[in-house]
This record gives sequence, structure tokens and C-alpha cells, in this order.
Amino acid sequence: MNTKKNLGIWMDHATAHIIEYSNDATGNETVESKFTHEVKEQSFSKSEGLEHNKEQHQQASYYKQIAEVIKGYDHVLLFGPTDAKAELFNTLKSDHHFDKIKIEMESADKMTEPQQHAFVREHFAKHNQAL
Repeated sequence: MNTKKNLGIWMDHATAHIIEYSNDATGNETVESKFTHEVKEQSFSKSEGLEHNKEQHQQASYYKQIAEVIKGYDHVLLFGPTDAKAELFNTLKSDHHFDKIKIEMESADKMTEPQQHAFVREHFAKHNQAL
């Protein structure tokens, strides 16, 4: 029997905490957007159109980095306090490379790392009981 590879990702527009779940939430990795508050401040003085293009490009790059991690998993939970999870979800759903990956979204507040691990553990424990 194949073991399903499960992944939880707590994310906002700046940071994604990647938590691999097996029998327990274990592996942890962080992906950060290049469009930081400092970059936003620097580009604010420039043309608004240029800032928007730069932000879109850097956000797309951030989502692409996360998508590369997701490719190796069967079931992915995107959770966090902002619309970033929905934006990534929509990007993934439009890419046929992700058709066979079950991707779910849940809203969640800002969390400490142990809270994120517990959230992922609880989600996949419930999912595995339902099978």
C-alpha cells in the first residue's frame, strides 16, 4: 500500500511555513517572498504602475517556489490569515501539473510554529480517520 504524502502550508503574502506530515507533523521549511516591506517602501516613491508590476512579478515567483515544493505531495492543506492561500490555490488549479494533488484551504489566524504543527496534525488525523 502506498503511503500518501501530506503537506501543510501556513502562509501569508510574505512567508510560507511548509510542514510535512507523516504520522506526526515533522519537517519544516520556510519560503519567503522577495517583495518585503522594505522593497515596497523603496518602490513606493517610484511610479505606482512600476511598483504594481514588480509586486506581481515577485508574488508570482513566491508562489512558483511554493508550487515546486507541492509537486512531490498527494494532499496539501493551505492555511493562514490572508488571501495568499486562495491566490496560490487558484494558480495551482489552473496548472494541470497539480490535477492529481488534493489541495484544500482553511482560514487560520497568525500562529506560532507549534500551533501550525498541531493544526496540520489535527487536519490530517481527521482526514485519515475519514478514509
